[in-house]
Amino acid sequence: MAQPRPCRPVNAGDIVEVDFGFPVGSEAGFRRPGIVVTADALLLLRPTTVFVVPLTSTRRRFPSHVEVEADLTNQLRVTSWAPVEQLRAVAVERCGPPTGNVGQAVIHQILDILSMITGMP
Repeated sequence: MAQPRPCRPVNAGDIVEVDFGFPVGSEAGFRRPGIVVTADALLLLRPTTVFVVPLTSTRRRFPSHVEVEADLTNQLRVTSWAPVEQLRAVAVERCGPPTGNVGQAVIHQILDILSMITGMP
């Protein structure tokens, strides 16, 4: 079920609850937290879709997974992993309001992996 558009703008690094829908194969699915990775400059334009990397509590030791330790800033209850290869564009209606932020260090790790995956500098 789609959620209402967030009542305040989101920022890169924000953690939002996302309805990823039913998974196919090894896709992330259902309702789970995700990290917004859309650039802040683009977010200022209030886009109707945002790029989100889902979070999982399952550690798989893949080089494309970024560890996110639970802390007071990100408001996660448990250490989680961001499987960057599962980046998704989602409608903002699928996203709840931000509950925390992972910070610049995690965002830079994610962007470095996206660069590696896509072959773009």
